[in-house]
Amino acid sequence: MEATRIIAVRHGETAWNVDARIQGQLDIGLNDTGRWQARRVGEALAAEEITAVYSSDLGRAHQTAQHISEVKGVPVIADEGLRERSFGIFEGKTFDEIHETWPDHAHNWRKRIPEWQPPDGGESLIELRERVTRTMRELAARHPGEQIVIVAHGGVLDALYRIATGQEVNSPRTWELPNGAINRLLWTPEGFTLVGWSDTQHLDDEAADETSF
Repeated sequence: MEATRIIAVRHGETAWNVDARIQGQLDIGLNDTGRWQARRVGEALAAEEITAVYSSDLGRAHQTAQHISEVKGVPVIADEGLRERSFGIFEGKTFDEIHETWPDHAHNWRKRIPEWQPPDGGESLIELRERVTRTMRELAARHPGEQIVIVAHGGVLDALYRIATGQEVNSPRTWELPNGAINRLLWTPEGFTLVGWSDTQHLDDEAADETSF
């Protein structure tokens, strides 16, 4: 089977990114900077051969994907499997608020305990990895020999990077996850391979990295 080429894009910036506020699966839209980043992503991919554009169904990702869709004339297909990690009671809170209110849970989060789940329905890192693996395999398998775009979130792309590079879910992160960055991978039935990561040339250094999500 021919490889599927994957362009994986993190959504543009939101006001909650700026405030270091956990979005999780809450539906937060792009801010002005995020809309500008989304337009620049669309322009950067204008010359690419793209068969399909898949996006998380959350607004910030879907809005970013729409700019690619408009440039390429390819409809956006929403997929819940590309949603951000569910953070339970953390959603809507800033990092400081989480540390002050739930110090024990905050410790488990920072230590990246694989089995730990944020209270009130949050996903563990293991559950997130399983969901991202399953979703990405299903989408990539539809397009052998073709190139597709995936628009998702920091947590999803962090999981995908780890899958492609064979790193554990609790390994310290040494890579960036900027808003609006373009990342490239290959998929075959044997797995994912990293081709390029965190390309922000199209943003003229305007992308904001999210060191924690």
